[in-house]
Amino acid sequence: MIKKLKFSVLILTAIMMAILTGCASKTTKADEKKGKKENVTVNIGIQQSLGPFLIAKEKGWFEEEFAKVGVNVKWTVFQSGPPHFEAMAANRLDFGGVGNSPVIAGQAANIEFKEIANASDGLKGNAILVRKDSPIKTLEDLKGKKIAVAKGSSGFNLLYRALDKAGLKPEDVKIIQLQPDEAQPAFETGAVDAWSIWEPFISLQTLKKDARILADGKSLNVYSPGFVIARTQFTKEHPDLVVRFLKVYEKARLFEKENRNDAIDLYANAKKIDKDIVRHILENNESLNLPITEDIIKAQQDTADFQYSLKAITKKIDTSKVVDNSYIKQALKEVKEEQNK
Repeated sequence: MIKKLKFSVLILTAIMMAILTGCASKTTKADEKKGKKENVTVNIGIQQSLGPFLIAKEKGWFEEEFAKVGVNVKWTVFQSGPPHFEAMAANRLDFGGVGNSPVIAGQAANIEFKEIANASDGLKGNAILVRKDSPIKTLEDLKGKKIAVAKGSSGFNLLYRALDKAGLKPEDVKIIQLQPDEAQPAFETGAVDAWSIWEPFISLQTLKKDARILADGKSLNVYSPGFVIARTQFTKEHPDLVVRFLKVYEKARLFEKENRNDAIDLYANAKKIDKDIVRHILENNESLNLPITEDIIKAQQDTADFQYSLKAITKKIDTSKVVDNSYIKQALKEVKEEQNK
């Protein structure tokens, strides 16, 4: 009887050890899933604009934060917004910051991405410039003139909206499709008569070259909001990294807001431009990191409908379909909780 009892105890102990070992194994795997990630690289796109992306890049904050979970960071520099979507379509880009028109073109092209935060309102961040001695005084004076613009960019949309307001058709002007690095010398030498562009080029030209603003989003009452975007498949596979990304972006935005002089120094040094120009840029285009509102979605829908009417995009789209505010809401919630500790 005693032998049988001892044997039963041994069997029961073995079973309990197996169960506990199995639980421990499952817990370990779960912990690994929540913690370190193997062979993951976050690909981030950045333009020449000033803003939280540049602050975080210069300070190495994304690298520092993602290293905590074993994730690498790779940066790619783009001249404008549209190339971001080509890279996303090829799975070579996970995050970026772009203007309103590129996201519309990207959605119309069936590229899988999400708008995960509103980065700016864009009212004064885009403008049509003419040289100081230009005879062009009104939008109507653009008729027959050469205008530089990056195809599919936020400047592209502003130009077409301005022409429409002036009663002009695209064929009434000569649109020269140039990226900023090509458009700048063309504008300064007079090879083109006007340039539809965004910051920091607006402030650089108006403060240093005495260029004039013929029209901007504010004078035209045209929103050109900026967005933080993410590749859809990445958001599905790594939702925690999307939240982590937006928390770092918010850290950089708060640094720009709360340490303005330090931010100006950083931007000026990184881009080799005068501090007065940097200050002017920041005043023109405040950095945001907010959920995308119904007003912004409506403004985007108006722009999409307008571009469809011009056949700039080939199909009608519902701009709300690419909006996902869940990540920014969670990120801002966690930032607030951490600040209150």
